[in-house]
Amino acid sequence: MPTDRLTDAVDRVVSLVRSAQPRCGATKVIAIDGRSGTGKTTYAGLLAAALGAPVLHLDDVYPGWDGLAAAVTTVERDVLAPLAAGGPAAYETWNWTDERPGPSVVVPATEVLVLEGVGAAAHPAGDHAAVVVWLEADDAVRKERALSRDGDVFAREWDRWAGHEEELFGADHVRDRADVVVDTTAWSERTG
Repeated sequence: MPTDRLTDAVDRVVSLVRSAQPRCGATKVIAIDGRSGTGKTTYAGLLAAALGAPVLHLDDVYPGWDGLAAAVTTVERDVLAPLAAGGPAAYETWNWTDERPGPSVVVPATEVLVLEGVGAAAHPAGDHAAVVVWLEADDAVRKERALSRDGDVFAREWDRWAGHEEELFGADHVRDRADVVVDTTAWSERTG
């Protein structure tokens, strides 16, 4: 995607965020969702920089290759519900190398929180989103991006994880609820 189109995609969401009403207490949660390899992490980083907001990456929360649905529930229970109630929030990370829970991370009260990852806008976490952004790309492009980023480990788990994505999005049609849909197929490897 040429830089001007990427900038436009970020600017469009920044405008939506400014006029959106918080649905998580005083916090506006911006959920960046889509299947693996669509550029969610890159897009979330650009959006967070434009908004001066922290990012919570669901990759840090998924409890292993079979933990997609569990992470959506965990983020809602441990981060979004406490923020909505005006209390402290924290989540337990996942140590992918040792395949066990890692340290907890405190999520401070904030005006805007960017939540990114597969399932970021799925229920129940998505119920707290003030703005939902869905990223999509051609399947071959997604797979190439994801495997070039994560290598052999993800290559072995691609079909397993894709099955969990299919199950989640088959039951919860996040794309249909998105405020903005961005096709990232044309993004270069550097920007997507």
